[in-house]
Amino acid sequence: MKTAIQIILTVAILALGYLCVESIQKPVRFKQAHNERKEKVIERLEGIREAQRAYKSLNGKFTGSFDTLIEFINNDSLRLVKMEGRLTDSMLEEGMTELEALKKGIIKRDTIFVSVKDSLFNKNFIADSLRYVPFTNKEEFEMEATKINTASGVEVPIFEAKVHNNTYLKGLEEQEIINLNDADIAYERYPGLKVGSLTEANNSAGNWE
Repeated sequence: MKTAIQIILTVAILALGYLCVESIQKPVRFKQAHNERKEKVIERLEGIREAQRAYKSLNGKFTGSFDTLIEFINNDSLRLVKMEGRLTDSMLEEGMTELEALKKGIIKRDTIFVSVKDSLFNKNFIADSLRYVPFTNKEEFEMEATKINTASGVEVPIFEAKVHNNTYLKGLEEQEIINLNDADIAYERYPGLKVGSLTEANNSAGNWE
């Protein structure tokens, strides 16, 4: 009888020890996995931002369509100005302008065209991957574009691309995700990762910056 009680107590102690360790390790594992996923999602959102800025430079607006953005990356080109020579301090002191220097051949400015993909990414980059949220089964980022009027009455184009915590953290500890969402909501933050905004002109900033 005594032996049986000792065995039960030993098992209970081991079980309690496991539960104590597990209660500590769960948040640690979640934080590690969260940071890994967050890093990759941010990298993808930064790629979307760069593509959107390039699109706006040619079209004067952002796009809310991934199909349009991907087509742009794959088939469009950006105009770059190749610069040769420069105005010296003495030239500037004499009042020489860049236009005069160009006419005299002191400096040269040549316009070249580079594909968007080569300029922003690399030739092996798969543009269609921009639409998909990492660590998901091809879940897509939410993306919209519009225009708003600033306080000074100037109309400016804006866009927003985002993904909820529930989407890119799916499969991790559910209670930890709930806790993360609750903390974001308590601080009036979007419970997820996003770049840009549909309510203000924020220079396409990410909410992690």
